[in-house]
Amino acid sequence: MTAPLPHDGADVRRPLPAEMFRYFLWLGTTGFGGPIALVGYMEREFVDRRRWVTRQELKDGIAFSQLAPGPLAAQLAMYLGWLCAGVRGATLAGVAFVAPSFIMVVVLAVLYSRFGGIAWLQGAFYGIGAAVIAIVARSAIKLTRTTLGDDRLLWVLSAATAIVTAWRESEIVVVFVLCGLVSLLAKTWREAGRAIVLPFALPTGWWTQGLHGPAPLETVATITAYFASAGLFVFGSGLAIVPFLYSGVVQQRHWLTEQQFLDAVAVALITPGPVVITVAFIGYLVAGLFGAVGAAAGVFAPVYFITLLLAPHYDRLKTDHRVRAFVDGVTAAATGAIAGAAFVLGRRAIVDVPTAAIAIGALIVLTRSRRIPEPLLIIVAGVVGVVARGA
Repeated sequence: MTAPLPHDGADVRRPLPAEMFRYFLWLGTTGFGGPIALVGYMEREFVDRRRWVTRQELKDGIAFSQLAPGPLAAQLAMYLGWLCAGVRGATLAGVAFVAPSFIMVVVLAVLYSRFGGIAWLQGAFYGIGAAVIAIVARSAIKLTRTTLGDDRLLWVLSAATAIVTAWRESEIVVVFVLCGLVSLLAKTWREAGRAIVLPFALPTGWWTQGLHGPAPLETVATITAYFASAGLFVFGSGLAIVPFLYSGVVQQRHWLTEQQFLDAVAVALITPGPVVITVAFIGYLVAGLFGAVGAAAGVFAPVYFITLLLAPHYDRLKTDHRVRAFVDGVTAAATGAIAGAAFVLGRRAIVDVPTAAIAIGALIVLTRSRRIPEPLLIIVAGVVGVVARGA
C-alpha cells in the first residue's frame, strides 16, 4: 500500500513498483559521478520529469539520508522506494540500485584476481592509485565546505579527527562517538542558555576462492559481520567508509595489502552506482563470490533496515535538535577521517615523481573543472601509469 499523497502534491502520481524498479536499475547501471551526482539524477527524475514525489518530500528524504548512517545515494534510493511503495518499494529500489554495480565490480574482481600480475595492469594501477588519492582529497575538501559550514565546533572536531586518523593510521570508532557527544552537549548547552552467520551449509571451492586460495565459510561470516558494522559508520559520501575499511581490512585483519586496497577503491570509482560497492571487490579478493555477496549484503543491510525502522517516525525525529546535533558531530568526524585517510593512503600511493605528478595533476583537474568525470580521470591516470612504468 502506497503512502498518502501530501496536500501540496495534487499533481503527483506515485510510480508503480515495476516503474520504480526499472528506473533504479537504469540509474545503477549508468549513474556515474558519486553520491551528489546520483542525488541530482533522482531529483531530476522523481520531481521534475515524472512527478513521482514533491520537491519537499525529496528534501526530507535527503535530510533523512544525512541523519541516518549509510551511504547517501543508497539511503535516499531506499527512502524514496519506501515513500512510494512501502517495504516492497524500499526492497525493489535497493536491489535495483545496487545490483548492476555489484555485478560489474565482481567481474572486475575476477579479472583482477586472474590477471593482476600482468605488467601493463600493474602499471595502470600504479597511476590509478595516485589519482584515487586526489579524488579522496577532493572529496574531503567538498565535504568540509558543505557539511561544516560556519560552525567552529564542527571544524575543531573534524580537524581533531583528521589528526588522530593520520597519526594512528586508522579510524577509531570511539572518536566518532565522542565527537557526536561533544556536539550534542554543546548544542544542548546553547539551547539551555537561550531557553534558560549463514542459515544453511554452502559448498566451498571456487565459490570462496580468494587471492590466497579457498576461504573457510567462517571467513565469509566474518566478512559479512564486519561490513555490516562498517555500514553503521558511513554518513554522507560513500568515501566516508574508506578510512574505516582501511583500518580493518589492511591493518587489523590483513586481508589485503595497501596497494590492493587502493585498487579496490579505484574500481568502485570507475563503476556506476554507489561508491561503497567497493566492499564487494574486497570481499571477492578475500573469499570469492560468497565473500563479495557477504560484504555487499553486510554493508547495505543496515541501510535497508534503518530505513524501514526510522522512516515511519521521521517526521518526529527530524525536529529533534538533539538528534541533529549528535549527527552533526559524527558527520564532522567522518569528514576529518576522510582527510586523515587521504594523508595515510597518499604516503603509500605517491612513491616517486611520476605518481606525485599524477596526483597533483588529477587534483588540479578536479578542482578547476566540473566537466571531467571521475571515471575518465582514472582511466587517463591508468594509461599514464602504464607509460610511466614502461609496461
